[in-house]
Amino acid sequence: MNSSLNNQAPVLIAGGGIAGLAMALTLHQIGVPCQVFETVGELQPLGVGINLQPNAVRELYDLGFDAALLDTVGIQAQEWALVGRNGNDVYSEPRGLRAGYKWPQYSVHRGQLQMLLLDAVQRRLGPATVQLGQRVTGYRQDDQGVTALIEARTGERREVRGRLLIAADGLHSAVRAQMHPTQPPIQWGGAIMWRGTTPGKAIRTGASFVGVGSLRHRVVLYPISPPDPATGLSTINWIAEITVDNAGGWTQGDWNRRVKVDDFIQHFEGWSYGWLDVPAMLRGAAEVFEYPMIDRDPVPTWVDGRVALIGDAAHVMYPVGSNGASQAIVDARVLGAAMVEHGATPRALQAYDGKLCKDISALVLRNRGAGPFGILGLVDERCGGVFDNIDEVVPKAERDEFMARYKQAAGFAIETLNAAPPTIAPGARVRTS
Repeated sequence: MNSSLNNQAPVLIAGGGIAGLAMALTLHQIGVPCQVFETVGELQPLGVGINLQPNAVRELYDLGFDAALLDTVGIQAQEWALVGRNGNDVYSEPRGLRAGYKWPQYSVHRGQLQMLLLDAVQRRLGPATVQLGQRVTGYRQDDQGVTALIEARTGERREVRGRLLIAADGLHSAVRAQMHPTQPPIQWGGAIMWRGTTPGKAIRTGASFVGVGSLRHRVVLYPISPPDPATGLSTINWIAEITVDNAGGWTQGDWNRRVKVDDFIQHFEGWSYGWLDVPAMLRGAAEVFEYPMIDRDPVPTWVDGRVALIGDAAHVMYPVGSNGASQAIVDARVLGAAMVEHGATPRALQAYDGKLCKDISALVLRNRGAGPFGILGLVDERCGGVFDNIDEVVPKAERDEFMARYKQAAGFAIETLNAAPPTIAPGARVRTS
């Protein structure tokens, strides 16, 4: 096999999730051919709700997805709020356009967003761009290029040559495992989540993200669809969560299993506030899935020569700050910008790594420490979670400062983001020579 490659050799992408598809669209935008390899045999709109912060929505807009398109897979979030176990407000703030951002925040169905990205990839790059049933199991590289080792669902194995390999293959990334063979196992801090969707009337603004309870025992809910014209009901995405002793490790076996509401609803009996009946909401779900809240310890670099990690393969994090999927999209755009400057070369990968790895690794640890939900931890410490006037427990200035620090760390501080130039300038292309 000839190891030399020309400038039209593709960049190889492992994984056809949100990170991998955003990467493919970015490469197409800047004039770099690519090929995506996805493990599953058929991509389906699986999953539940996620939030896209304005920093990620800005990037989607720059990729050609406007509000009309994104409105088909979710709704524009209006508020982020925390409510104590006794039903009293702890903290609230406007989000997206209402907060003064130039771009909205979106609450979307994860699977439907993935299908929106997939459709764009197939239309813009061609239907053969995403090869299904093909898992990247490892890589080899030399001075001229990289070889992806691929195993089909049939068991057939082959090798594909490319300029670079971008690993967007998620939590169980085979590429990351090769890059960091001594990495610690998946980290579980003791939190167990149950997730589902239920038809219901959206509360507060009608597009509010609301966390109710305490740091170690809470419910999060937000709508991911507008109200149905006939019923007035939205699809409410919810997460119910408790924290237990993790000394024995995760014993359920499956990382994602379907369960019955009766298996866990005892933790939330009596959580009814007039404006919200938590047990009724939980029982209204057609199906419920149980997950451990997990992440991985950060690694010192996301790059090995011609190979780079993005998305969950680089920085799987606790879902407490609504920034896992957002950061995956930003990763793809920052890496694309580095290629505009340095070409589709290892130097571009190093520039991307230098810009993001250290700061986002710190965000992983910040999320492990409860992220923005840490305000509930302050309430627990100071009054046991029971209060009448939150200002007497955690003053408003302290709450505002806490959230400002988090938004700055997560990359969506309003003034900074609004003033920032586009990550990739309109019309920018990678040099071909």
